[in-house]
Amino acid sequence: MPLAPPSIEGLRPYEPGRSVEEVRRLYGLQRVVKLASNENPLGSSPGAIAAIRKHTSDLHTYTQGGLRLREALAERYVVKTDNVIAGSGSDSIMGNIVRAFLCDDDEILTTEAAFIGFQVLAKSRGVAYETVPYRSWRYDLEAMAAAVTDRTKIVYLANPNNPTGTIFTRKEFESFYHHVPERVLIILDEAYFEYAQDNPLYPDSMAYRYDNVITLRTFSKVYGLAGVRIGYGFAHENLIGHLLKVKLPFEPGALAEAAGVAALDDRAFVHRSLEANALGLRFLRHELGERGFETVPSEANFIMVVFPDVAIASAFTQGLLEQGVIIRPLESFGLPQCVRISVGTIEENKFCIECIDKLTARLPELRDRLAAAGT
Repeated sequence: MPLAPPSIEGLRPYEPGRSVEEVRRLYGLQRVVKLASNENPLGSSPGAIAAIRKHTSDLHTYTQGGLRLREALAERYVVKTDNVIAGSGSDSIMGNIVRAFLCDDDEILTTEAAFIGFQVLAKSRGVAYETVPYRSWRYDLEAMAAAVTDRTKIVYLANPNNPTGTIFTRKEFESFYHHVPERVLIILDEAYFEYAQDNPLYPDSMAYRYDNVITLRTFSKVYGLAGVRIGYGFAHENLIGHLLKVKLPFEPGALAEAAGVAALDDRAFVHRSLEANALGLRFLRHELGERGFETVPSEANFIMVVFPDVAIASAFTQGLLEQGVIIRPLESFGLPQCVRISVGTIEENKFCIECIDKLTARLPELRDRLAAAGT
């Protein structure tokens, strides 16, 4: 008799992208660029790095569970500390939400091919997991509102969405919210918030402080702190209070907390990161479009490419890997015909396009099928 429940037995674990060292060793390459994990190509916030170095002498002590970071975030966003939670990445807080609020008869509702990290956490709980198809690669909030049932407890929305890079608008969210019962908890995952915040159509969730909405954000992307694992969330103090009951008592760790506090004040690094991303995103979309690839308009730091079928997507991914460009196949998300390419530095983006050109020249069938799909 298996020890694990069926929800765990049948679960596929989250699979991180391949490392540079692994690909270099596997294919005997000198140059390898990783454009798979939506990391900041400029590195980490210098302020955060300095703070980490400063606090290495504190590693023998326990933290206060992110209290200092919660206070700094409360001051920045003009809320009470009781409205803020911090954790080891926003996915850690997602796990706390699943533990704190779901009962056996509840349902989770989201879009098809949602962020894979949420899929794993949600399905591990063993409750019903319901999805609504995309509409033009965007959340279909109208259909999602209609799909809410008496059993729906959590609705998960990512804006911008990973892996498509698309957003839903203020008008769409406001209409959706007014059709959802207050007993339903809405998770607004805004891991890529900084990249979309200047879009006038974008609904910054901090402007909608509804009692049943939890905002999740991260330091992993624009601040370049993916390796330290630090995320945060905003919600009504009652919701935060329940989350504090189930979170690990000493997360985030001392270095992560120090890095987060310092990164909040490193606005110059954020500005450089956003400028570089906007330039790189335009470049990739233009160059891919010129070559006949179908891309999805993105408001994040990556771009999704849609292929005519799974075989072409697989050949494309493997062909780039063999040349030293690591991208993200999206089969695990539920989109096997798609890949995701992160925005890199100018040099990395150009190298990626050069490798694509070599690949299509070497594989005439790939080029011909792409051309046929575009006609």
